[in-house]
Amino acid sequence: MLAFHTMDVFTDRAFAGNPLAVVMGADDLTPAQMQIIAREFNLSETIFVQRPVNPAHTARVRIFFPTAEIPFAGHPTIGCALLLAEGALPEGDGALRLVLEEEAGLVPVTVRRQQGRVVAELTAPVTPHPALAVPDAGFALHPAHLAAALGLDPAVIGFGEHRPGLWQGGPAFLYVPVRDLATLAAARPSEPQWSQIMAAGGVDSAYLYTPGTGADYQARMFSPTAGIPEDPATGSASAILAAQLWASGALQPGTKALALAQGVEMGRPSAICLTVDCDAAGVTSVRVSGAAVRISDGHIRPPEAV
Repeated sequence: MLAFHTMDVFTDRAFAGNPLAVVMGADDLTPAQMQIIAREFNLSETIFVQRPVNPAHTARVRIFFPTAEIPFAGHPTIGCALLLAEGALPEGDGALRLVLEEEAGLVPVTVRRQQGRVVAELTAPVTPHPALAVPDAGFALHPAHLAAALGLDPAVIGFGEHRPGLWQGGPAFLYVPVRDLATLAAARPSEPQWSQIMAAGGVDSAYLYTPGTGADYQARMFSPTAGIPEDPATGSASAILAAQLWASGALQPGTKALALAQGVEMGRPSAICLTVDCDAAGVTSVRVSGAAVRISDGHIRPPEAV
């Protein structure tokens, strides 16, 4: 039997944020077995902890949607790091530094106490950049097509200098700025236009955002074709948002910390801190941080080898 834990990530209270399953001692599992277990949990992501390839690192981890493996994700990284740090974090203001080996590369994570809670901050393994060119990108970014795919009026796509964009940093996302919080709440993937947009953009997920109340931006992330109708908190998309914000003129050279809210419309509010370093040419480094709450512990039988 394999030990597992579930966490609610990007929150400091139970039954909010984004649920996560962490499976320990996964060294002998094949990717096919991991995929079966991820489908069994049926959460947006499940992370599997293995011995590191390099003993100097903390662990090797594999991350799975219910439908496929992904190279990097924020909420599994944050939740797993906080779990691994339990009992090892120095008292007082001391910090614990971990390195997780993910498919996208090495992910440094710092765990520290902050304002009475324990918080993990990851450094994105890939600096966000434009998504790979696809022939139909123009179709995917057209406000009228996006509006049809989201059940909205074309006039509410975009605000200020913010326009739709395709960006990646490991995974890739379609970024859709919308006019206001009412528009954000009204958005819903609508077929067949949704699948047409995803195919044209070469992605399977869209991240919608708008100026927030009590946060710099409030967001929603839809990925039904990946088995995630809506995600309460998406760390990877939050990290890659940095490139979208730079392209929209919302960032300047220097370091900027932003508060992001997600999951509000789902009744699972999530709080994500995004810190971006920029120089005159653009984004140079991205960090994402948040808290987590342990919800359950148990054991799961490994599937038969596939």
